[in-house]
Amino acid sequence: MNFSEVTKALNDASAFDLYRIRAAIDRVLDEPRWMQSVQVRLKVGQEVEYFDPQANALRNGMVLEMRRKQAVVLDRSDARRWLISYAAINLDGIDVHIRENKPQGLGRNEVSLGDVVGFVDRDQNQRTGKIIRLNDKTVTLLCGGAQWRVAYAYLHRVVDADMHDQGTIEGGVVQLRLDGSSQ
Repeated sequence: MNFSEVTKALNDASAFDLYRIRAAIDRVLDEPRWMQSVQVRLKVGQEVEYFDPQANALRNGMVLEMRRKQAVVLDRSDARRWLISYAAINLDGIDVHIRENKPQGLGRNEVSLGDVVGFVDRDQNQRTGKIIRLNDKTVTLLCGGAQWRVAYAYLHRVVDADMHDQGTIEGGVVQLRLDGSSQ
């Protein structure tokens, strides 16, 4: 399923249309066949991945109890028990990242809590930070002990960063000779 196309179509829909779509999806997910298709593949004590919509990321946990419509899962990262829908359990290892094709920046669905991203601040300094909160139009980043709120449009991916240097990226240029050695 191409989530970028679905997201684009949803963005063009009215609020009433979105509400009707949500009601239809909820009705379909409440059908016993969807829950049973997951329940037959689960057992108490099984390690699972599940989707956390607040963090927009997969989380790891262990099934503690199986109820009629939901499972009780012990989250491995925070050691808390969560009651989650069977539909949220990712038994098939599906990639949950939604990649939107945007001319600049990152979309709300392209980042997760804990991701390290970069941006250019008002003084034109390159900064990197770890995402600690996802807001509707901005993210909250922890950059060298300070919190920054940055719009998604100003964010970019960071491949490799040294987060110990107050949020700046250190880099160097390596020149290669024709014989393959570096200077």
